[in-house]
Amino acid sequence: MSYQGTTAVITGASSGLGEEFARQWAERGADVVLVARRLDRLETLAADLERRHSVSATPIAMDLAEPGAGVALREELAARDRSVQTLINNAGFGSHGAFAEQDPEQIARMIRLNVGAVTELTRAFLPQLAADGRGALVNVASTAAYQPTPAMAVYGATKAFVLSLTEALAHESRGSALRVLAVSPGPVATEFFDVVGSRKAIVGRMATAADVVAAARSALEGRRTPSSVIAGLGNRVSATAARLAPRRVALAAAGRALGA
Repeated sequence: MSYQGTTAVITGASSGLGEEFARQWAERGADVVLVARRLDRLETLAADLERRHSVSATPIAMDLAEPGAGVALREELAARDRSVQTLINNAGFGSHGAFAEQDPEQIARMIRLNVGAVTELTRAFLPQLAADGRGALVNVASTAAYQPTPAMAVYGATKAFVLSLTEALAHESRGSALRVLAVSPGPVATEFFDVVGSRKAIVGRMATAADVVAAARSALEGRRTPSSVIAGLGNRVSATAARLAPRRVALAAAGRALGA
């Protein structure tokens, strides 16, 4: 599928899944707006994408955990006369450890970024995406969204929010041309676990960022876009088992797996 003539906004684009989303969208002809805090990395990626694919790549350094960042980004792009057809909400982070021992400011920042920024950006750009006729919204959730996650309690709760919000918006958008998708990866070989600070958070086989983005693209480009997709067969099996098992059983299994 070609994305020529469209612009994709990708958050958390300085590394990992965000960088891979940018590479695969640019490879298919999309102009990309790269958003993250680390401007040097964004500029390097933007230059590489423009050289390889002859697209426009715009780096924007922004802390999306700050209130109002979503509206500020929309207004900045409007001032540049840039319309947006695709929004990929990828920015987010997690942490591992007992809730009572975690830094309160880190918890608050996680909620602001994983929940607040996704909500604000989605609301800011959704009317534009829906009006275009080629619009797509992709929100990155996680397999952690499918059951409570002891030792990663806040992270799992934020991703459950993302999954629920996205599926609800997909239902609200039924009958329109807007494609809405939540993609839920398991562990991915990125810098995510460096931020988490514990290898105990790795449950199952590590996927590559390319595999996860390819799974998202495949779902998005199908005849009928599902409201959510779980990347990887093993992850789909475990998430389905968590949904079918009694909640206390799923909770106990997640606690053991995460070293709670």
